[in-house]
Amino acid sequence: MKIVMPIYGTRPEAIKMAPIIAALQKSGTLSCVVTVTGQHRAMLDQVNELFDIRPDHDLNILQQRQTLSSIMTRTITGLDELFSVSRPDAVVVQGDTTTSTAAAFAAFYHGIPVVHVEAGLRSGNLFSPFPEEGNRKVTSQIASLHLAPTSVSRANLRAENIPDGDIVVTGNTVIDALLETVAKNIPFTDPALEEVAASGKKVLLVTTHRRENQGEAMQGVGRALARIANSEPDLAIVLPIHKNPVVREAVLPQIGGRTNILVTEPLSYGEFTRLLSVSSVVLTDSGGVQEEAPSLGKPVLVMRDNTERPEAVTAGTVRLIGTDEERIVHEVSRLLNDQEYYSSMANAINPYGDGHAAARTVAAIESLLGLGDRIEDFSSLY
Repeated sequence: MKIVMPIYGTRPEAIKMAPIIAALQKSGTLSCVVTVTGQHRAMLDQVNELFDIRPDHDLNILQQRQTLSSIMTRTITGLDELFSVSRPDAVVVQGDTTTSTAAAFAAFYHGIPVVHVEAGLRSGNLFSPFPEEGNRKVTSQIASLHLAPTSVSRANLRAENIPDGDIVVTGNTVIDALLETVAKNIPFTDPALEEVAASGKKVLLVTTHRRENQGEAMQGVGRALARIANSEPDLAIVLPIHKNPVVREAVLPQIGGRTNILVTEPLSYGEFTRLLSVSSVVLTDSGGVQEEAPSLGKPVLVMRDNTERPEAVTAGTVRLIGTDEERIVHEVSRLLNDQEYYSSMANAINPYGDGHAAARTVAAIESLLGLGDRIEDFSSLY
């Protein structure tokens, strides 16, 4: 059997890799060897546990206040040693993390074909999001198979002269993972979250961590949340705060003392999907949440000036608002108080997938390795 090695290191990658790993393990022609770098640790392990994934190799590269350069070098070095004793027939990387790009380089240096999941996302600005836009563009230059989540992503790859025969539109595997996890209705470990879910109150779910927003912009996000909490006393604001101390130092001092702001530690993916399902509005600078929330009919306000995921913007369920404090307050307040405006965004339109992306992914890998045929591409309206 041909050996396929998924390599990932962060929670978002793990979520989107999980359906692929499950499908690979069911394949009759492929052997799946899971390798993690440990770019994230606790959050990565939570997702692996949720989806019952037991990695075959763990590079465990995590360091305190690690830099992008250290992640890159430690990943390449670790994989260089691994490939010298365990050479796969193909490596699968996901998205735009430093782990994914480093793994792609390491495989390329060893002459191993690279399969790029979630290929073709582009914001058009090399420094926003940073370093993700640069990472994914570089990976596209060395990948052998490009698994685009949507037709928009395929068009981006074609515009960069990627051969059409090397591109497959699969849909996004995050939808596979999301639909499976939401159905489990996983309980909250924090009683305060159970109280919020049972209260019947409107819930504003907030996530923020983007590197280019750190500093004054993120302090402004914190001030905006405090103002919203003051003006909307019946609103429950839930902020699962990122582990990055730079994020905490910027946001937490701005929101102290507000009883309707619940700050939690990062949630497991199962708990996060349940919180997403009970939320009314999502305020985020994350990438993956832009895909997940519209799939559940949740309006999303994105604290960025551009996005590599324009499909939901076109559909009307996502709006780009930047990080201006006044704009955040205005847009959140409008969604909470203007029912017609809310309804115009809260459409359960799913431009990102149909829950079968993993099956298309495995078929495409089998085709790459000469073991089978591709199946019909995912078709999206956007």
